[in-house]
Amino acid sequence: MNHTDQILFYLSEINKTPRKSQNSGPITDWLQSWGEAQGYKVKRDGYNNLVIRVPGTKGYEDSPLVVLQGHSDMVCEKLPESDHNFETDPIVLVREGDWIRGDKTTLGADNGIALALVMDLVSDEEAVHPPLEILITSDEEIGLVGANHLEEGFVEGKILINLDSEDEGIFTIGCAGGADSRMKIPLNSEEAGSGLKAYTLSVGGLKGGHSGMDINLNLGNALKMAERVLTSLVPFESFRLAELKGGSGASNAICRDAVAHFTLSSDVDIQSIVSEWEQIFMNESGTVEEGLSLKLEDGPDVIRVLTKEAGQMILRIIRLIPHGVEKVSSVIEGLVETSSNLAWASISSEQADFLTSQRSAVMSELKDMNEKMVALSELAGGTCDTLNKYPSWKPNPESELLKKSVDVYKKVTGKEPVVEAIHAGLECGLIGDAFSGMDMISIGPTIKHPHTPEERLYVPSLEPFRFFMVELLKSFK
Repeated sequence: MNHTDQILFYLSEINKTPRKSQNSGPITDWLQSWGEAQGYKVKRDGYNNLVIRVPGTKGYEDSPLVVLQGHSDMVCEKLPESDHNFETDPIVLVREGDWIRGDKTTLGADNGIALALVMDLVSDEEAVHPPLEILITSDEEIGLVGANHLEEGFVEGKILINLDSEDEGIFTIGCAGGADSRMKIPLNSEEAGSGLKAYTLSVGGLKGGHSGMDINLNLGNALKMAERVLTSLVPFESFRLAELKGGSGASNAICRDAVAHFTLSSDVDIQSIVSEWEQIFMNESGTVEEGLSLKLEDGPDVIRVLTKEAGQMILRIIRLIPHGVEKVSSVIEGLVETSSNLAWASISSEQADFLTSQRSAVMSELKDMNEKMVALSELAGGTCDTLNKYPSWKPNPESELLKKSVDVYKKVTGKEPVVEAIHAGLECGLIGDAFSGMDMISIGPTIKHPHTPEERLYVPSLEPFRFFMVELLKSFK
């Protein structure tokens, strides 16, 4: 029997409930109701983490308890022309050949597909398995919040299969740690000068991407680009910055769009300057950002603007905020060890707010990156809070679960899986800290471009991945 349609049905059902991070109540209610309707014991904590306990099938009652783990929230990104409301609207599945995407939005396969796979698996009367704990954590996408608050005894199993990886045939056994930095800098403003023209500069068409998995791809950052254009206008005495906004608010998404409002004397050939910068950015990005565009339009009326000094200072701050790869591992070839992502900014006439995320496999390097953000903010007269910090997951090549998984994968596919550590953050580090002695691995079907509106699920990867999962669980007798 082909289970792909059933898995996609469950994903579609999950996607009917809005599940933006920090709004985990509704989807947790739905998942809890589903578990209870199946007759399973369900436990929920104050952070909307959920455990659904599934008895072992006949002959597996005394097998070791296995934890299947995923998260309930999703990154909410959309194209500028989309009117989708992530607070109220369902995510639509659009089929294009072998791929499924959202309708101008993220799909939510990260990590809804994990929940759908598990729901299909435990609903299959022909699939045998040991006793299971389905652990569904909340608010993973904004700093692994739910996993960071798991209490002792919430799960009992010591074997954990995390289903938040995105390449079928790749087994992940380690990941980076991370933290967010939230900067607030007060700004001085003045009344907008008379006789000046208001403009709006839009930077768009960038791919965006996952701030861990894609940080090494030289993707463009709209805030960084906007800053360079605006800084080139500083020598004009009439230039005043009124507002700059960029990013979606998700710390783990690379900034795709930015919009700036400013005033300038009408005798400046600003269109030529913007066109020249567009060409510069296209030359620098090559084929990476073919959709890049800079648009200049007449702006709305501006009442207050930043003072000349405040505008120049905040542009310098954007120039200095680290973005991209800071260090590559000297142990694992090609693995990013430390990075930073300028994710979001909101600059007005009163205050500049920034959200950045830092990642590292070495916790002392992560601490150093966070302290750099604090130092930069304080130099500008502001403050910086370090938020949602989580530890790295140290690889264990001698893991019994890894050995079993490799053996089963080779048996059912005839191929050798790839075993790796990644620069993205996974909840395994926190779970391993919270529950000592946990043997863990992370796996999943194939998803491309997570954390962007280009997120896509590769449908042909579902059936082989599910078959592998069935055989892996069968092996625990």
